Amino acid sequence: QVQLVESGGGLVQAGGSLRLSCAASGRTFSSYAMGWFRQAPGKERDFVAGISWSGAITYYTDSVKDRFTISRDNDKNTVYLQMNSLKPEDTAVYSCAARAGRLGAGVAEYDYWGQGTQVTVSS
Repeated sequence: QVQLVESGGGLVQAGGSLRLSCAASGRTFSSYAMGWFRQAPGKERDFVAGISWSGAITYYTDSVKDRFTISRDNDKNTVYLQMNSLKPEDTAVYSCAARAGRLGAGVAEYDYWGQGTQVTVSS
């Protein structure tokens, strides 16, 4: 069982930056691939970025490449999402998720989810 708690969301102007954190409980955090997803009002939840259990492999959706960076600290049981050059279309609730095994990009592939944190980017 893994419990996930996100933090770091907020209101930022376009072009600004935020860093999201996702703290995980459990001693097996380092065995899970982690992902960040987002859901805008009236839209489906979409994959944003993922990282393998070791941190050696990362994957991003095209719209955030070169702007967002996912990382993890297994000693702190925490995964991060650094978001730079934010745009109004990045506005959404951001959630982290954990998946036993290999890195994946599908919502259905993830076993555990946090409650989410709101990110609002004003123009």
